[in-house]
Amino acid sequence: MTESDKVFSGSIPEFYDTYLVPLIFEAYANDLAERVAALAPMAILETAAGSGVVTRALATHLAPDAHYVVSDLNQPMLDHAADKQGPDKRIEWHQADALNLPFDDASFDVVVCQFGAMFFPDRVGGYAEARRVLRPGGSFLFSVWDRIEANEFANVVTETAATVFPHDPPRFLARTPHGYYDLALIRAELNEAGFSDVSIATLEETSRAPSPRHPAVAYCQGTPLRNEIEARDASRLDFVTDRAAEAIAARYGDGPVAAKIKAHVVTAAR
Repeated sequence: MTESDKVFSGSIPEFYDTYLVPLIFEAYANDLAERVAALAPMAILETAAGSGVVTRALATHLAPDAHYVVSDLNQPMLDHAADKQGPDKRIEWHQADALNLPFDDASFDVVVCQFGAMFFPDRVGGYAEARRVLRPGGSFLFSVWDRIEANEFANVVTETAATVFPHDPPRFLARTPHGYYDLALIRAELNEAGFSDVSIATLEETSRAPSPRHPAVAYCQGTPLRNEIEARDASRLDFVTDRAAEAIAARYGDGPVAAKIKAHVVTAAR
């Protein structure tokens, strides 16, 4: 992972929420919210909350007197999430680094993180921090994407971008969001962080969009892939987006499109 992989600024948060959330995140957010809600937690910490898709899903399941701390390293994403959520006395917003959480030991019943662990520069350290702030008997739930070949729109976009920049292909999607899928490695790193009771469920969903351009914009302009494209040639962002839309149309059709996505949902008990 490079430093630019963590930069969700400028117009990225709006594109991310408008395009990527319905495309790939909502189904997994609803599943994760239901898993957390089944534990009936009263104190919840969310790390790497992004634009707040899990927050919005989980808040509807929580007790009126629950305490829900929502955090992210990127203030622009956190601001966007807070604006989308609206006032809720149960929710507290914190800019926070998941590797150095500003919370006391044994403060939470559940720590939840959707598609954020891949961005941790030190995953074992991040897992150890989650364990530190969990109460005995608490649970750490998080999700990661499977390999990019199992996530078809992302793969098509990555292949297309490589044809535009063949000598220096932008590899953000393969390198970071889809670069942490080895289940044995995930278990080993959780064990190293102190978790011994780990279960992993692999869930395949269908990503649907109203047109081929929707996923092209989602990935090219709603993720740090945009930063990589603009670093190579800022004038070609729209060109890469158009080429990706054409490639998706060639493979999935000109109308509403659908493709496979796959992720792993991890539960680790304290």
